[in-house]
Amino acid sequence: MSNSKLVLHNYFRSSSAYRVRIALHLKGLPFEYASIHLNRNGGEQFNPANSDRNPQQLVPVLSDGDIDISQSLAIMEYLDETYPAVPLLPSAPRERAKVRQLSLAMACDIHPLNNLRVLKYLTGPLGADEAAKAAWIDHWHVTGLTALETELARDPQRGRFCVGDTPTMADCCLVPQLFAAGRFGLDLAPFPTLRAIDAACQELPEFQLAHPARQPDSE
Repeated sequence: MSNSKLVLHNYFRSSSAYRVRIALHLKGLPFEYASIHLNRNGGEQFNPANSDRNPQQLVPVLSDGDIDISQSLAIMEYLDETYPAVPLLPSAPRERAKVRQLSLAMACDIHPLNNLRVLKYLTGPLGADEAAKAAWIDHWHVTGLTALETELARDPQRGRFCVGDTPTMADCCLVPQLFAAGRFGLDLAPFPTLRAIDAACQELPEFQLAHPARQPDSE
């Protein structure tokens, strides 16, 4: 187990960073909050220090002693392996695979298409107007969330949370994804299963502490 101080380089509204904050709180791990503001000063993610830390120029990055880890799912798996108390992944292979499947669907299929740099490219070099950008956001959210709703509504492995009755990495991904969809004005009524899981998560203080509105760089 690492004994070094954890530092999370993140932005309050980043869905990826939100996932990792939830994971850290679920595990009860203290960490230093280092703000990387994605819109201020041309985007602080492009600063030399952050570019050196993560050549992708993205957040979050978790610093643990002399290592820097990027990509939220890799960070959460690292936390599970390094700080195994309060696991984010089930021990049984079947449930473990389901958690990874759901997490990847959100982190790799839904979220990237509506990420800040993608939206800026749409309205910048590609010349999309605000209406076209909104249609793009709605399309990919509805496509991804509809598939998740169908998957989880019929899944016998689902419990109070995405997989069983204990929060996992999948719930760390779901809550930020629904927050982002709501922030973009998407009607979440067609997703009752997802909303029920989200409501169960929101009852827990660990999820409440990770909420964007409670972060020091919240606007």
